[in-house]
Amino acid sequence: MSGSMASVALAWFRRDLRLHDNPSWAAATAVSDTAALVVIEPALLSGAGPWRRRAYLAALAGLDQSLRAEGGGLRVAVGDPAEAVPQVAAEIGAQKVTMNADVTRWSTARDQRVAEALDMPLDAHWGTVVHAPGQVLTAAGTLSRVFTPFFSRWIQTPMSEEVEPGSASVLAPPPGMALHDALGDELKEPWSEHDALSQLDRWQERVDGYDDDRDFPAIEGTSALSAALHFGLLSPRHVVASIGTHTPGRTGFVRQLAWRDWYTHLAAENPDIFRASLRLEYDRIVWETGHGADACFDAWRRGQTGYPIVDAAMRELAATGWMHNRLRMITASFLVKDLLIDWRRGERWFRRMLIDGDLAQNAGNWQWVAGTGPDAAPYFRVFNPVSQSRKFDPAGRYLRHWLPELARLDDKEIHAPWLAKPLDLASADLTLGVSYPYPIVDHAEARQRTLAAYKGALGRNS
Repeated sequence: MSGSMASVALAWFRRDLRLHDNPSWAAATAVSDTAALVVIEPALLSGAGPWRRRAYLAALAGLDQSLRAEGGGLRVAVGDPAEAVPQVAAEIGAQKVTMNADVTRWSTARDQRVAEALDMPLDAHWGTVVHAPGQVLTAAGTLSRVFTPFFSRWIQTPMSEEVEPGSASVLAPPPGMALHDALGDELKEPWSEHDALSQLDRWQERVDGYDDDRDFPAIEGTSALSAALHFGLLSPRHVVASIGTHTPGRTGFVRQLAWRDWYTHLAAENPDIFRASLRLEYDRIVWETGHGADACFDAWRRGQTGYPIVDAAMRELAATGWMHNRLRMITASFLVKDLLIDWRRGERWFRRMLIDGDLAQNAGNWQWVAGTGPDAAPYFRVFNPVSQSRKFDPAGRYLRHWLPELARLDDKEIHAPWLAKPLDLASADLTLGVSYPYPIVDHAEARQRTLAAYKGALGRNS
């Protein structure tokens, strides 16, 4: 730094709760003494659901830990960022405010309000994706509506270099603005970028088996890094660079990060991705509504549909805030294609309950299953919950863990208890309709009903 007075920057953290390979933090600390700020927005926190709320608070504690190791600490304000960010910037005499951008309608409107309230530039970067929106385009200069050609261009697009924090001083929070002042009894055990990097190191030991193991929920075949990526404890760019593509398993895993970027890019272009079908003709589908649909939705939500693979997954979601990706597809397909309930209801429930609940990813995946998005599963693709269960949990290990009432059924019957013989049900101490529900819908009949509804919306004759 030059001159008699040090310049000061304010780094506003949101979904980028790390110091390593964080473009906003690197820009702030390159030449300026830097204060780190998080604004806790009550409306966002209350909508997060119990698991994501807990993880977010733990990640804030982890970021504070990282900042304290640098001699500073995290400043915390509670309320509207359009008021808090300019106020803190003025208090510290900041010459600039840095942040990493986001793509949702809500976040872009918030950031615009903050930018208008500041009397200095709001310096925006991209730290939540591998490639920023607009960097992966077709030859015609548009975003591909089909994933495979997007991935071909994505994987060939050079990644920007990882960035490291600058050498400027990190400022400590003043009295009343430390993390414990804002959260008090809600403070959680820190979950830091160092924890996430250790988790990435452990994944390195298993990632080569990803292609073979990824679809089986009873084994540790996936990385479980989605929450760390959602909160920005890991840089997705760093993850791609660390994993590489030199084995099929690694390429398969990196491809999932490309899906993550694609949905983010789609959300940037289509901020209503969570409430409007990207293929508008599908908004003409006549969904089931009323008390019957509400009862079915409630049974799905509570894991009481009578289809074990659906119920086990929904109970795991309620108990942990996490669900295996294969099971996300099966449970979503069941809600939309078996129960003919609007995908938006499921999207909202998942987004609330998932520890990694991310609007772009969640809505993109729900639209994929529902057949309403670009490059979606065709509308006539309907997951059969029994055959999916038999294929991906053949020994019923996952089912037995989450549905102990079915534990004594054999490996064949556990996937469809209603097909078991009365004697076998009795020996398993299982009474259908009492200790475990009968199926709330017949899959074959439901499939035909759904196909008719979709064909009707598309103007096709059955």
